[in-house]
Amino acid sequence: MPEGHSVHRIARQFDRNVVGRQVAASSPQGRFAEGATLISGREATAVQAVGKQMFLAFDDELWLRVHLGLYGAWDFAGEILVDPTIAASNGRMGQTNQRGTVLEGDAVMDAAGENSLASIGAPRRTRVHVRMSEQTSGLADEDGQWPPPVIGQVRLRLLTEITCADLRGPTACELQTPDEMAATVARLGPDPLVGDPDEGEERFTAAVRRRQTPIGLLLMDQAVVSGIGNVYRAELLFRARQNPHTPGREVPEDVVRGIWRDWVRLLRIGVETGQMMTMDGLSPDEYRKAMAHRDDRHWVYHRAGLPCRVCGTAIVVEEAAARKLYWCPRCQA
Repeated sequence: MPEGHSVHRIARQFDRNVVGRQVAASSPQGRFAEGATLISGREATAVQAVGKQMFLAFDDELWLRVHLGLYGAWDFAGEILVDPTIAASNGRMGQTNQRGTVLEGDAVMDAAGENSLASIGAPRRTRVHVRMSEQTSGLADEDGQWPPPVIGQVRLRLLTEITCADLRGPTACELQTPDEMAATVARLGPDPLVGDPDEGEERFTAAVRRRQTPIGLLLMDQAVVSGIGNVYRAELLFRARQNPHTPGREVPEDVVRGIWRDWVRLLRIGVETGQMMTMDGLSPDEYRKAMAHRDDRHWVYHRAGLPCRVCGTAIVVEEAAARKLYWCPRCQA
């Protein structure tokens, strides 16, 4: 499932490429046809990411809410403008050509395309069956180049003069009034990149410390804290040396606050690099290797049976609320 850093990157991409422009909207799949008709021809006026959800505002007070869920992703084509501050942090040149190919320059690219600008959301491998089945076509001009042909089950296509954004496989795609949007956000836990991080820390700490639920489940509860998914959950708990089964109210307050502050830091790194980099103290060569391969940039996630990088104990994997939980039984005892 796409985690918080991916959704913030999507929102920033919309801010650079779509906000302030008139949008032609369609639903090639047909499942969002009525909503697409309502927003087509309107100007996108603002965008906001909160945790795993993105909200795109249109004139006349309409908000598009998108929750990518397990399989959702946005695919971009055309001219893709790059935030120079993010480009610098990732070594990316930030250029595109007119056919939608992102020229990565000296970027350290993840082998699975996690930090791609052209497709952000669920990993491509989880979406192969979507692309290869039930293909649709249309919306292309005579030379077949622009707009690009529709491939797969595209729930929503947003098109400006130079940029195309296709939404596939979301859990939620709906229009909301401003009041409905505000109510949705109010139900979500704090997000380090939304509002005051210090206020977020107080909300998070209070929510954790009053509950008997294990901390390993609380970190995945989007009403407690926004944006944390399976990868960040495992890595945050390991970095805090915290047993995932400890009830929230029994986790020391300083540990809870430390987890929040670590989440603030890791989320910013994820937004800047496009990757869930959770290891510290790497040499330049180790860093480049970790940026290129997921297995080299996590402490415990996806390392079941492998020796802990700190103590050598075999990493354990177990089911926790139907999701895989990775942890070290010695370091996190």
